[in-house]
Amino acid sequence: MTELVLGLRLSQPGGSKHLRVLREAGLVGVRVDAQRRLYGLRPLPLVEVDRWLQPYRTLWSERLDALEQHLDRTEEEPHDRRPCHG
Repeated sequence: MTELVLGLRLSQPGGSKHLRVLREAGLVGVRVDAQRRLYGLRPLPLVEVDRWLQPYRTLWSERLDALEQHLDRTEEEPHDRRPCHG
């Protein structure tokens, strides 16, 4: 946990809380090795989340592509020549 706490700049209690939430959600597993607890990712729940997100990822990818094309066209058009009010 020390590596995790240092790497993420968390307090020890904050790191413990996050790991507890991840463990309760089934996203990580834990095994005890003497005085240490070793945590590891459980891929199956993450695969399920990825599968659930896929339609939304596709939808947003299409929408963001359309936005990018719109912005590219807008850059190519002459700028509005109305006088500035200031």
